[in-house]
Amino acid sequence: MEIWVNPACSKCRTATAALDEAGVDYTVRRYLEDPPTVDELEAVLDRLRLEPWDVARTSEKAAHEVGLADLPRDAEHRAEWVARMVAQPILIQRPIITNDHGESVIGRTPEALQQVLGQR
Repeated sequence: MEIWVNPACSKCRTATAALDEAGVDYTVRRYLEDPPTVDELEAVLDRLRLEPWDVARTSEKAAHEVGLADLPRDAEHRAEWVARMVAQPILIQRPIITNDHGESVIGRTPEALQQVLGQR
């Protein structure tokens, strides 16, 4: 299992605590220090069955600085969304947890955490 975290994020700390409590082996990826590649983010989006704008933190200052918030949410601009999010990983929602079966969730709610824990 892998979890993409920002250590300053309370939801990330809650998620790692839940994984610890469940006795799960997992790898922490501090995605701000070790950003995903375009291919890695695309793979996560596919597993989540979401579009990049669905997991973008558009209220972040960086979103306005790189013009992400103003990009159209359509197939024509999808690659640009992904590229900007990879360039500024603070724009990616967190925590993202991928279990050993390749299923991913955004672990911000107890229900999402239970979903990934139940699938391990």
